[in-house]
Amino acid sequence: MSRMRRATKKAAKRAKERTPRGGVPTLMPAQPVRFWKYHALGNDYLVLDPQDAPRAPKAAEVVRICHRNFGLGSDGILYGPLKAKGAEFGLRIFNPDGSEAEKSGNGLRIFARYLWDRGQVGAQPFTVHTPGGVVTCKVSNNGRQITVEMGRVSFWSGDIPVNVSPAREMVEQEIEIGGKVCRFYAATVGNPHCVLPLEKISPELAREIGPVLETHPLFPNRTNVQLLKVLDRGNIQIEIWERGAGYTLASGSSSSAAAAVAKKMGACDGDITVHMPGGKLRIQVAEDFNITMTGPATRVGEYWLDAEAMR
Repeated sequence: MSRMRRATKKAAKRAKERTPRGGVPTLMPAQPVRFWKYHALGNDYLVLDPQDAPRAPKAAEVVRICHRNFGLGSDGILYGPLKAKGAEFGLRIFNPDGSEAEKSGNGLRIFARYLWDRGQVGAQPFTVHTPGGVVTCKVSNNGRQITVEMGRVSFWSGDIPVNVSPAREMVEQEIEIGGKVCRFYAATVGNPHCVLPLEKISPELAREIGPVLETHPLFPNRTNVQLLKVLDRGNIQIEIWERGAGYTLASGSSSSAAAAVAKKMGACDGDITVHMPGGKLRIQVAEDFNITMTGPATRVGEYWLDAEAMR
C-alpha cells in the first residue's frame, strides 16, 4: 500500500472517529472545550472564546451544547472576541436552535462582562461589532453593571423587515391571531421585534401567541415577540417570546424595542424601567429613538464540555 493511500485511510478513520452517532461533528474531539457561563437577569449564555475553539460551532453542535439535558444548557452561545473592522471586538451570537442572531442586548452585556473578567477591557468605553451593527459598551461597578448604546430603533417595514406593500411605518398595525384581530408595532434595533400593547399579559399568553407571531408570514426573518403593559410614564412590564429560543425571562433587545414602542405610543417618557420575570433594566430612549441600556451581568462559572457529550 502506498504512503499516500495509508495516509488517506488514516485521515478517513480519524474523521469517522470525530463524527458521533447522528452525524454531529464534535467541536474539539481530542480534549474538553472550555466555556464561560453567565446570566443577565436569568437569560443565560455560554461564552466560547476562539482561543479555546478555533472555529465557531456548527448549528447541530449549538443545539446539543445548549440542550439543558444533553449539553451544558443555555439560551445561546457567544463566540468571541473576534477581529472586526470598525470595532475593537467582534462577536457572533447563536440561538439555541442553531440559528444566528443579529444582536442581543443581554448577550452584549454578558460579553462585555467576560471581556472585563479576562482583563481585556477596563473602565473606558469600547466597541463591539455584531451582525446587527456596532455598539459601544462600558463596564462599571466592579463589573456588575454594563451600559450598552444599542443603536437607533426603526419602525420602517423595510428595515425590520416586514412583508407589507407599500413600505410604511409599522405603528398601530392590525394582525389576526387565533381569529382575533390585535394591534401591534414592529421595530428593529438591529434585530426584528413585534410588540403587542395589552392591558393584561402573562407567561402563558406569551407562550400561546409567541410561536404564532415568530413564524408569521409577515416576518421573513422570523421575529422576537413582546407583550407590553404600560405601568406608568416611567415603567413598563413585558413578557418575551424570543426568536430561536422560546419563552425567555429577560431580553435586552426586547426591552429596548418595547421601551421605544411605549415612547412612540406617547405612553412613556424617555427614561423607562422595564420589568421582566428575571428582573429590571433601565432603558433610555432619546428623541431620535437611539437606545441606551443599563443592567447587570452575572458570572455563573467555568465549564468544560467533553467530546462524549457530543456523541
